[in-house]
Amino acid sequence: MEKVSENRSFEGVQGVYKHMSKITNCEMTFAVYLPPAAKFGPVPCLWWLSGLTCTHENAMTKAGAQGWAAQEGLALVFPDTSPRGEGVANDDAYDLGQGAGFYVDATEEPWKPHFQMRSYIVDELTGLVASEFPIETDRMGVSGHSMGGHGAITLALSNPELFRSLSAFAPIAHPTASDWGRKQLGAYLGADESAWAPHDSTLLLRETGWDGDILVDQGASDQFLDLLKPEALAGALAETRTPSVFRMQTGYDHSYYFVASFMEDHVRWHAERL
Repeated sequence: MEKVSENRSFEGVQGVYKHMSKITNCEMTFAVYLPPAAKFGPVPCLWWLSGLTCTHENAMTKAGAQGWAAQEGLALVFPDTSPRGEGVANDDAYDLGQGAGFYVDATEEPWKPHFQMRSYIVDELTGLVASEFPIETDRMGVSGHSMGGHGAITLALSNPELFRSLSAFAPIAHPTASDWGRKQLGAYLGADESAWAPHDSTLLLRETGWDGDILVDQGASDQFLDLLKPEALAGALAETRTPSVFRMQTGYDHSYYFVASFMEDHVRWHAERL
């Protein structure tokens, strides 16, 4: 692991690091915020998964999470959204390829050699972070925005032993029924739609349930509501009787202005549960 930068932030440290990933077969960059409490011992950790076109940097610089995390004694981890670099497959469209890994393990060419984001986060990066930073691996939660909200919910539901708390901002909630999903899942996983279901929050919740509660914030003026399909996830939460807080926030859109407005609530949500 190589240090790219470290900056003092709210008496803690915001760092950016890179390493050669065995799973994605390329160099990966990620960020970690350590609160001041980490000077005295391991702390619980919140993973943040970002959306389409983003890197580790978007939430790190725009979400305003560090101040609240410092108060709560919570570490933050910001992975990248995809493999990158020369030799890594890409597409001219913004919503496929680099910057759009969708948190799945690709089985189709040309994506399969590098686009293994699900295993990268769950199996490799969690281990690296635990070995290099004072993180309590039995007290981790996950959240995210848009494509990252989709990732947060699907990874948590599939790995309840790893993530103990869960929230999301404007998640792509029903990708098997949306153009933000069918295109990407078809490209990465192939034409057999039965392989897509484990990567659809609405379908997965009905299949596995969640032994906890979930906080979801969705902007009521989000310009991508038809693609996100929040009503599908809200229906699944009700059908499965999953304890949840699902808030349609009047006047808010899809931007990080929306995310930053409610980040305090989400950080405290995770801190209380971790």
